Amino acid sequence: MGKITTFKDLIVWQKAHRLTLDVYQAVKDFPKYEEFGLSSQMRRSSSSAPSNVAEGFKRRTSKDSCHFYNLAESTIEELKYQLILARDLSYISEEKYGELEQSAEEVSKLLSGWIKSQRNL
Repeated sequence: MGKITTFKDLIVWQKAHRLTLDVYQAVKDFPKYEEFGLSSQMRRSSSSAPSNVAEGFKRRTSKDSCHFYNLAESTIEELKYQLILARDLSYISEEKYGELEQSAEEVSKLLSGWIKSQRNL
């Protein structure tokens, strides 16, 4: 991998961004009455993860950076529950749930590894 000069170079950010795009696509078909409910929550939690990675990247201390990376981890966990709820309400198919949950788990593992690497600086 080349030199990391911006948050966009981070694989964890790239995967989190892709997950956000996929969530936005998935909630398009939710019932209209969920526009300001579950679909809004899912959009916010999914976009919060790459946003926090970007913000953490520019923090001056590893402790401060890791705080934002941990927030990203937390919002991915929040999203995992929201995916379960969307599936159980039949807003997304079992297949779509599996795809999104797998992506969320991948981002979660990447975040965990990234945080460990940053704590050792």
